[in-house]
Amino acid sequence: MTTALIPQTEGRAAGARRRPLNWRRIGAWALLVLAIAVTVAPFYWVLRTALSTNGALAANSGSLLPTEFSLGAFKRVFGLQTAQEAIAEGGSGAAIDFWVYLRNSVLFASITTAGAVFFSAMAAYAFARLRWKGRDAVFSLFLGTMLVPPIFTALPNFLLIKNLGLLNTMLGLVLPYVFMTPFAIFFLRQFFLNMSREVEEAAMLDGAKHLRIFFQIVLPNAAAPIATLALLTFIGQWNEYFWPLLVASEPDVRVLQVGLGVFKSQSPQGAPDWSGLMAATLVSALPVLILFAAFGKKIVNSIGFSGIK
Repeated sequence: MTTALIPQTEGRAAGARRRPLNWRRIGAWALLVLAIAVTVAPFYWVLRTALSTNGALAANSGSLLPTEFSLGAFKRVFGLQTAQEAIAEGGSGAAIDFWVYLRNSVLFASITTAGAVFFSAMAAYAFARLRWKGRDAVFSLFLGTMLVPPIFTALPNFLLIKNLGLLNTMLGLVLPYVFMTPFAIFFLRQFFLNMSREVEEAAMLDGAKHLRIFFQIVLPNAAAPIATLALLTFIGQWNEYFWPLLVASEPDVRVLQVGLGVFKSQSPQGAPDWSGLMAATLVSALPVLILFAAFGKKIVNSIGFSGIK
C-alpha cells in the first residue's frame, strides 16, 4: 500500500508544479501594484521636495532623490529659523503662525465633528425608530440636499454670518457645520434600521422613554459606526478650505489649510517657497494620515455593515 501511494503523491506534486500560469491573477496583481504606486508617488514627491532646498530644486528638478538634503523647510514651518536664514534657503522670511493655525484647525474640526455627529445621530434615530406623519418625505428631502453643491449655500450662509456679526470668529466658522448633515443621517439611519428592536421594546415595557433608550441603549450599541462617522467628518472638516477662507480672514482665527495658501502667496522674488510649502503640507496631512491608518479597517467594516454600496 505504501509503495503504491508514493508514485501517486509524486505525480500530484509534479502536476502541481506544471500548473499553467494564471494570467488573470498576474494582471490583477500588476494593476494593484500600479494603483499603489500612483497613490504613493505624490506623497513621496512631497517628502522629496520638503527635504530639498529651493535653489537645488530649480537646478535638479528631475531628480528622484532630495537635492541638497536639508531640514530647513520644516524649521521654517515651525518658526525655528530667523528671517535671514529663511531668505538664504529660498524662503520669504515672513513669520508663520503655524501653531495658531494648527490650534484653529483642531478646534474647527473637533467642534463641528462633535456637533454634527451628535445631532445627526438624534435625527437618524427619529427617522429609523419614531413613527410620525411625513417621515419618509422629510427623509427624502434630506437626501435630496446631498445633490446640492456646497457652493450654492456658501453665499446665503456668508450673508447670515455677516448679519449676525460673526465674521472672523470661531462661532461663525463652525455654525454652518455644527448641526446635522444628510450623509451622516443616512449613514446612521442605515445602521439603526439593522439593530434589533428587542432590547428597546423591553425597555419600553419597563417605562423607558425614547430619550433614555437613545442615550442608554442605542448610542452604546452604535459606538463603532459613530466613531467611523466621527473620523470621516473630522477628515472632511480638517481639509475644508473655501468656507474658512470666506469667513475667517484674520490670522487669529485662520485655519491651517488657509494658512498654507497664505504661505504660498508669500513668495520671494516671485518664486514660491516650494520646499517650505511641501513641508507645511506634509505636516498638515500627517494627523489625518495617522488617523486613517489606525482606523481605516474600522471604516470599511462599518460602511459595509451599514449597507452602503
